[in-house]
Amino acid sequence: MNDPALPEASNCLLRAECVSRLYPDGDVHALQDVSLCVGRGEYLAIMGPSGSGKSTLLNLLGALDTPSSGTILLDGERLEGSANLSRIRARKIGFVFQSFYLLPTLTALENVQIPMFEGPWPPQEHAPRARELLASVGLADRHHHLPCQLSVGQRQRVAIARAMANDPPLMLADEPTGNLDSRAGGEVLDLFDRLHRVSNVTLVVITHTPEVAARAERVVHLRDGHIESDARNSPCGK
Repeated sequence: MNDPALPEASNCLLRAECVSRLYPDGDVHALQDVSLCVGRGEYLAIMGPSGSGKSTLLNLLGALDTPSSGTILLDGERLEGSANLSRIRARKIGFVFQSFYLLPTLTALENVQIPMFEGPWPPQEHAPRARELLASVGLADRHHHLPCQLSVGQRQRVAIARAMANDPPLMLADEPTGNLDSRAGGEVLDLFDRLHRVSNVTLVVITHTPEVAARAERVVHLRDGHIESDARNSPCGK
């Protein structure tokens, strides 16, 4: 019987079906027969100890890696074998990483525009849209700052603005508060809450921190490459 607290298959934006990832060099089964449905507009946290397969799963869900077996579908489109993965990533997925991955020689305004070159926006709209996005994350006065001139919390907010560049329906975040102090981390999580609430963005966040997972609607626990548990958060934990 289906768990009524979990999304219906027809409402899946992102779906993994019996996905495994084997790294032959070390004979490591990072994931084994993992199936997961992420509903449209859902806020999901994935937790687990080091080596549980969290980042491997995120890379597969974001089409940054391909499964050894199984299928991943985004908005009904099968990812493995697709000839348009870079276009799919640019238009449908926003990425936020622990280490930000901002280009050091580009300003905040220029970093945010990078995904737009493969997006739907005409060139003349790139800079105005980047300004709008930076304002939305509280950085209206930091357009022309280089990453080295920003605090770590501000760099992560630039990375979030960049992830939003093409209005993707899905945002994937890998330990997004891992390099931040508690105040900056809280500000980032508040941004995620607003994105989810106002823009209905589907959020999948990898974390080892219970305080981060508590912000999500649903928490999946991984262990040794398997899903150990999958449950809704209690509203009082929000």
